[in-house]
Amino acid sequence: MPTVRIIPCLDVADGRVVKGVRFRDHRDVGDVVEFAARYRDSGADELVFYDITASADGRRLDVRWVGRIATVLDIPFSVAGGISSVDDAREVLGAGADKVSINSPALRRPRLIAELAGAFGRQCVVLGIDSFRGTDGRLRVKQFTGRPEATRDSGRETLDWAREAVALGAGEIVLNCMDRDGVREGYDLDQLRALAAAVDVPIVISGGAGKPEHFVDAFRAGASGALAASVFHDGRIAIPALKTALEMEGLEVRR
Repeated sequence: MPTVRIIPCLDVADGRVVKGVRFRDHRDVGDVVEFAARYRDSGADELVFYDITASADGRRLDVRWVGRIATVLDIPFSVAGGISSVDDAREVLGAGADKVSINSPALRRPRLIAELAGAFGRQCVVLGIDSFRGTDGRLRVKQFTGRPEATRDSGRETLDWAREAVALGAGEIVLNCMDRDGVREGYDLDQLRALAAAVDVPIVISGGAGKPEHFVDAFRAGASGALAASVFHDGRIAIPALKTALEMEGLEVRR
């Protein structure tokens, strides 16, 4: 099994880190640069930053905070939010990000994935999927999830959209399981396994981490990386202790 990745996720609004539950009721938890430096020092393998309202607001991401983050980080990080063109992505990558992550803009115009992969290589292109399990058990993709009042069903099913996006050039998928977000009851392993069987690119699972065992389960179910926010932000799980727990379960981690 390849080396696993521990990836703290930072939702950003107005240059501040915020955290919600099931994509609602966000609270301010601190300065984005301070959080980035803290995770760098604690041993995070990568970081993901989401400007959570850019797409819903129809605006471009403010790259000034991306540049501020880049000055303190020596680990890879990706940025998402309102990246709707090659020029937008070039600006974000030029500010110091290693990868761009696209979600709602790609749902609106799927060819964006191919354009980004052609311009920068598919290793730079991450597709974020906000997946919701309906009462009928079907997995559907939501968009504009940064604002609850703007969130809507995209009309696409999760696995079909993932296959299409990978065919267009997405080099990695972040699967955000909306039903599990912030509740700390464990990742949606059934959904993860289904996605891993459907595509041949690395998958980062998000939504539901509450204890080290949840990370172990995710990696054994096929995740390349495991993303979490509140358990790291609130200090419930320390990354060095988590990596030790993963090693004890026979998983290879970066030190």
